[in-house]
Amino acid sequence: FNSSPFYVFQLIPLVGVLSFAAVGALSFSVYSLFSKSDVIINKSGNPEPWETVDPSKPQKLLTIHQKWKPIEELENVRKLTK
Repeated sequence: FNSSPFYVFQLIPLVGVLSFAAVGALSFSVYSLFSKSDVIINKSGNPEPWETVDPSKPQKLLTIHQKWKPIEELENVRKLTK
């Protein structure tokens, strides 16, 4: 390894970009964990967690012109199986 001061200065942008990416990934993970209803940590309390997800609320980070309406046949099947 070269121990000149110029070599250390070359690493500063690399460390900065990697730190920014790591902080961004960590913050998005924490955001998804606490604000998204489709992220589940403990499934033992509710064996069917997908039943509690509100289909009218978008689950994506960005949703453009999403319209949701229930399918009558599927709703009937869901009521019969419960």
